[in-house]
Amino acid sequence: MEIKQSKNTLVIVSLRLPVSVNKVDGKLVIKASDGGLATGMSTVSKSRDSVWVGWPGISSEELSAKEKLEITKELKKHKCHPIFLSEEEVDNYYSGFSNSTIWPLFHYFTDMASYDDKFWDAYQRVNRRFSTEIKKFVAKNTQVWVHDYQLMLLPEMIRSSRPDALIGFFLHTPFPSSEIFRLLPQRTEILEGLLGADLVGFHTYDYVSHFLSSVSRTLGYENELGVIDTKERLVKTDSFPIGINYKKFSQEPKKRSVRKIIKSLDVYGKNTKVILTIDRTDYSKGIPARLDAFELFLEQNPKFIKKVALIMLAVPTREDVEAYQELRQTIEQKVSRINGRFATANWSPIVYRYQSLPFPEVSALYAKADVMLVTPLRDGMNLVAKEYVATHHKHKGVLVLSEVAGAASELTEAVQVNPNDTQMVADAIVEALEMPVKEQKARMTSMQKRIATYDINHWAQDYIRELELTHIKNAKHKKQLTESGINKLIKDYDASSNRLILLDYDGTLKSFVSSPDRALAAPSAKVKKVIKQLTNDPNNKVVIVSGRPKSALESFFKNKGLGLVAEHGGWIFDAGRWVKSEVTTKKWKKPVVQLLEQYTTRTPGSVLEEKNFSIVWHYRNVSPNMAYVRKEELKTELTNLLEDYDVAVHEGEKMLEVKPRTINKGAIATELLAKGVWDFVMCIGDDYTDEDMFRALPEKAYSIHVGSGTTDANYQLEKVKDVIDLLNKLN
Repeated sequence: MEIKQSKNTLVIVSLRLPVSVNKVDGKLVIKASDGGLATGMSTVSKSRDSVWVGWPGISSEELSAKEKLEITKELKKHKCHPIFLSEEEVDNYYSGFSNSTIWPLFHYFTDMASYDDKFWDAYQRVNRRFSTEIKKFVAKNTQVWVHDYQLMLLPEMIRSSRPDALIGFFLHTPFPSSEIFRLLPQRTEILEGLLGADLVGFHTYDYVSHFLSSVSRTLGYENELGVIDTKERLVKTDSFPIGINYKKFSQEPKKRSVRKIIKSLDVYGKNTKVILTIDRTDYSKGIPARLDAFELFLEQNPKFIKKVALIMLAVPTREDVEAYQELRQTIEQKVSRINGRFATANWSPIVYRYQSLPFPEVSALYAKADVMLVTPLRDGMNLVAKEYVATHHKHKGVLVLSEVAGAASELTEAVQVNPNDTQMVADAIVEALEMPVKEQKARMTSMQKRIATYDINHWAQDYIRELELTHIKNAKHKKQLTESGINKLIKDYDASSNRLILLDYDGTLKSFVSSPDRALAAPSAKVKKVIKQLTNDPNNKVVIVSGRPKSALESFFKNKGLGLVAEHGGWIFDAGRWVKSEVTTKKWKKPVVQLLEQYTTRTPGSVLEEKNFSIVWHYRNVSPNMAYVRKEELKTELTNLLEDYDVAVHEGEKMLEVKPRTINKGAIATELLAKGVWDFVMCIGDDYTDEDMFRALPEKAYSIHVGSGTTDANYQLEKVKDVIDLLNKLN
């Protein structure tokens, strides 16, 4: 399948397509979905070329090659493209890792999570299959929007082959706290997969916060106002609470056919209050606990006997899974016991239906219900709560809502409960049944205004707009040294005869290591070779300008003619000897060392490094949360300690450094520039100390920052490997 590539091309990706394929009497039947996501996506895809990639819901073993071609051709008319999955893949990828590992873990049911290696293998394999198919549709300006927990590896897989693609990801489940998430053996791979996106979206800010915490703890990446710096790219995170098709739900009860259904529900009697619950039969929905609360309510409030009816619609799901079969059995046993205990000859407290109903009937139930009980033990959003609110065009009715449902952050006027507190839920039922009509209308009207404004269409458009803005900001933020830019640099290099090349070391010629230990930080054979080649060219003056001590640089490089600058300018090696700066450190150094020693002692994983002209406190191996607290405390104490000295506290890559203000790489760059007439100047570095050099260089110099982030350099390269590749091209 091919689609016309345009500026606004959109590829939507989810496990399930908005259409399903089945076989009925040997014939293929294609049925469109009227779900909320399909509605939202239809809005954003109308104004652009688009394709929706996903599984059509039928196993590949049921289909011949001819039928697969027929399905692909037919789905193209629906702007869809199928990915066919085998029964084994459905078992191990979908029922396995997605629903037996991720689903329970992300919903805090840790004892129900299964960590089978074959599940993970299938998850990786299917995500790669999606990636391979999606590449057919992704060009430079393509927008890719990936949905949900079944495809969390996909963003990075797409990014690795299409680095310029605009990629968004949205999670429709909760994202758990870092303490829960760290139980997942594949936590690193999952986070790296998600960080392939430009924008990672969640339903609530709590989920955003949990995600940022997990990224910090697991990968060590910091964030500023929700923007994660991976050192290669910036990834934005934000909350986008998904809405419903408000117009559809609010208008349905006004239809004559639906009003007839509503009237038929009057069999419960005009004086009978209807309490409604509608859920998929999933353990996350808290149905057994809700039944316990309803039983307690009846027990403590006999005045409501024969005056309330709980209509309980349990929608079948995953009926082939043993845990769900046991859940259904538990629910039905509780319903039977409660009805047996409280029912009379002409009244039963619970009307239980284990089935899914057509939309008009569900809408009628919503409209009829005086009270809606939505009490999941954990839920990403829970749109049932919003659907109930939208349906009450007369503004009466009370929503009792679990405080751990994502919808709770929006529907603040609902009677919110802790779903694990049986007494609290029972009391909330009483409060809802006795709530004055005036208060009901005030609460309902406020909630309706909110969800009518931010409906499913608004949600989808809002996300796409933010995705586009994020990509634009990233593009402006980046000054990537492109292939054409590299070619120009090489051309200028070849045409020049008096060149100054300034190179930082850590983060530029050598990737960061876990410790400042010299042995771990030694340059590779490739680095030594390329530096030697550059230095041997008589037209080059090559200087390595580093924060490392002179003893380390001496052991790393022994090239004749190579200039070395240690401790950011405290020591300079040129013409065969080291020259020491005249700056003194006697007065301030001792108290700083004492303070840093205290922090090092009580911060496991931290390392103190003392140099001639500076002192560095490394916290790369410290727990991220502790590192942040200790770092901020230490910055404050150091700033107060040094207020009478011309000494500054600098924050670098997982470290704090204390050094004199007069010793900096900018001063060294200025000094080296003054020693010659250079027709080619190139400077490459990665951190705050190198920004001083970039600012000191002439406008036409090639200043190159390694990594992402704000920089005064003219260009950027992503990785240390890119720096080595560039230097090799100059030889």
